[in-house]
Parts: sequence; C-alpha cells; structure tokens
Amino acid sequence: MFWETDENLWLEQTIELLKQKQFNKLDLENLIQELISLVKRDLAKAKSLLRQIIIHILLLQYWQAEYEINSRHWIGELKTFRYELNNHLTTNLINKLQDDLENIYQSAVDFVKVKTDLNIFLEKCPYTLVQLLDENYLP
Repeated sequence: MFWETDENLWLEQTIELLKQKQFNKLDLENLIQELISLVKRDLAKAKSLLRQIIIHILLLQYWQAEYEINSRHWIGELKTFRYELNNHLTTNLINKLQDDLENIYQSAVDFVKVKTDLNIFLEKCPYTLVQLLDENYLP
C-alpha cells in the first residue's frame, strides 16, 4: 500500500478517487486514521500556539528584571503567535481551546517558572480566550 511507503502519493490518489466518486476503491481504514491524525495535529498546533501566547504575556506582565531588554521581542512574538493561531482557528478548535484553557495556562506557568525563577503567578488563568487571541491585548 502506498500509505505505508509514500503517504503523499497515497493522499493524492485518495483525493482523485474522491473527486471521481470512486468510493468503493477507497482505503477507508487508512483514510479514517489519516483524518483522526489531522484533527489531533490541528488541535496540538492550536494548543501550542496558545501556550506560547500565554508564556509571552506572563513574561511581559511579571518578569520585570528583563522587561526593558526583552519586552519588544516578547510583543513581537505575541504578534506572530496570535497571527498564526487566528489564521488556524475554526469554531471547533476555539471550543476545544476554551475547554482546555486552564491546562494550557498551567503548562505555560510551569515553563515561565523555570525560565524566570518567579513563583508569583495566579493559580487560575486570569485571561479570557478572547483577550489571548486579541492582537491588541497586552497585560
């Protein structure tokens, strides 16, 4: 099967079969697995970008010792991550990010604690998803 040796070729052939409505020739088992993989990949990307947004907001808000030197860089990173995430989002992904916001926040806090040696962060996420996605929001 092409799926095992050349996934891209297998995908192209699957697309052609779908376009030609030759459903009986589809490799349904692997097509289902590929679709599941795409859903997981898209969610992982969205969570990773949101985590990066939270990390940079926390750095801006709390790491005063580095603020003067790094704040412009952190703001630039925020713009990039927000742009990428906002262009990637669907209604379903927004709902999943909202459902997992606390876990994503905790992961970001864990990273920032190690990076900054600060331990002053709020236990619960103080930001709404709308704020985190808003390209103009800064703490």
